[in-house]
Amino acid sequence: MSGQSQFALLQSRRFLPFFCTQALGAFNDNVFKNALIILIAFQGATLAGLASTELTIAAAGIFILPFFLFSATFGQLADKYDKSRLIRAAKLLEIGVMGLAALGFALGSIELLLGVLFLMGTQSTLFGPAKYGILPQHLAPEELVGGNGLIESATFLTILLGTMTGGILIALQPSGPIIVSVSVVLIAVIGYLASRAIPPAPPSAPDLAINWNPLSETWRNLRFLSGNRTVFLSVLGISWFWFFGATILQVLPSYTKDILGGSEQVATLVLVLFSLGIGIGSLLCEKLSHRTVEIGLVPLGAAGMTLFGVDLYLAHPEAAGALDLGARAFAEREGSWRVMLDLVLIGLFGGFFIVPLYALVQQRAERAHISRVIAGNNILNAAFMVVSALLSILLLKWLTIPELLLATALLNAVVAVYIFSLVPEFAMRFVAWGLVNLLYRVEVRGVERHVPDEGPALLVCNHVSYVDALVLGGSIPRPVRFVMYYKIHRIPLLGWLFRTARTIPIAGAKEDPALMEKAFEEVRSALRAGEIVGIFPEGALTRDGQIAPFRGGVERILAETPVAVVPMAITGLWESMWSRRDSRLGRMRVPRRLRAHIGVVAGPALPPTSSAAELEEAVRALRGDRA
Repeated sequence: MSGQSQFALLQSRRFLPFFCTQALGAFNDNVFKNALIILIAFQGATLAGLASTELTIAAAGIFILPFFLFSATFGQLADKYDKSRLIRAAKLLEIGVMGLAALGFALGSIELLLGVLFLMGTQSTLFGPAKYGILPQHLAPEELVGGNGLIESATFLTILLGTMTGGILIALQPSGPIIVSVSVVLIAVIGYLASRAIPPAPPSAPDLAINWNPLSETWRNLRFLSGNRTVFLSVLGISWFWFFGATILQVLPSYTKDILGGSEQVATLVLVLFSLGIGIGSLLCEKLSHRTVEIGLVPLGAAGMTLFGVDLYLAHPEAAGALDLGARAFAEREGSWRVMLDLVLIGLFGGFFIVPLYALVQQRAERAHISRVIAGNNILNAAFMVVSALLSILLLKWLTIPELLLATALLNAVVAVYIFSLVPEFAMRFVAWGLVNLLYRVEVRGVERHVPDEGPALLVCNHVSYVDALVLGGSIPRPVRFVMYYKIHRIPLLGWLFRTARTIPIAGAKEDPALMEKAFEEVRSALRAGEIVGIFPEGALTRDGQIAPFRGGVERILAETPVAVVPMAITGLWESMWSRRDSRLGRMRVPRRLRAHIGVVAGPALPPTSSAAELEEAVRALRGDRA
């Protein structure tokens, strides 16, 4: 995919049929769900003493309950069997479920339609582990962010279209329910036909013995998840996103009617705006992350979700009353554009938050267990969304809808700070990503393909400037333990970043032999623990822009701890204020080019028997003529 955008995937059979299957499924879900919600919210439906607002929230809880109940079982099936076959089975089930939906609309039975909602959730539970587990099988590592961005964008854009379509069709009285019934069955059939073109995805654990006890398997999934700290905390972040998003989506119809004074048209409009924002944010992730799994976008997304969530409350804190405004009349009211912009931006920053987390889970989860990891993710997602539904019903007895939205936005800030304090890598990557992309336009090549997703490796790179580790760290998806000169390690601000990234300070043998030996011991420990270590074998910043001979320290490291060596090269930084070029020319260190083009390129791994001279030659070849 080098030199191509993520949209090139839409020309490939290994992605397009799956993309269409997923998009049609999300579209169909939301045609039905929004038709049912509009029926409940605007036609006064009640059940078991629940008012329309409470029944709307209960409907959302009913849909996601099967994720909590059945994800563990279906995750095992997705690891044991071909995922493309499971997807086709899920689409056949969808046809039957939508046939029951048609019957429910024909009879006008809210009870039957809520039962169908539960069955839809069950079908989606079967589809989920296969859906996210199939992507790493069909996509190259550097395509994961783009593929996930397209899937998330399509999911929320088809939520947008399905929401609009369901709202429009159900409002066509008296024939609306019949039109919805025919539509959902037809879309399910088209989705099944698309699924038949998905290429095979061989099972990752064909000998797995299925545990049919959902309770014990759910517990085992959650324990398995907790074994990988980064994956587990990423899953918690994803689950929190669905708590946040579910809270907003559950109350938007009533927020539209009671607070904004809008009609069914406005209810559809605000859902469209929120979904459109998530779609745009998801697509932007690949561009902003340079096709790497850039978790630095996650704190940015969390900050934006809180900022614009608070502003949504400030934009319209009081109820407007039942004005029954159409979409045009609402848009012309004073303050409405601020509400609409807030909804788009909450969604946009939500896309920044969720796409890197999904890609990170797929990248760092063990391949033989990936569907069960996704199932564990779905279990936690469902648990968070059930809690969201129950908590919303409870809190609305004391809070207004705008106050509930405000509380959710503020809680988002608390949760984000807590997660980032547990994993400083997120915050450190955000600062590194922000600084590097503020100063430079970085072209990254070969990193996703050649830097291993797991296990130890030694990175060797030319040394051009004081910010080399920052640039490399912001371009490599995994945390890297850089070995760096101890005085650079103490530079204000940059030093904090380096210490947060657990860099290894080193000094020359004549300058501080004890510190040098301690550094070699830390390198050995890090590699034996399965971490990536980055070194600059020249031993000092270049004084003339050329690569100096590599020193023998790299051979000592590989002799003591034999691991694969990934050669890397940085280009374009020699002319920056952070190199020694200005010192050599007797000039002040001031920026001379804003957003200059620089490059980071990685080559194929070399064996641990490689000499310093061979590694130097590989780095020279990667760098080429540009210093």
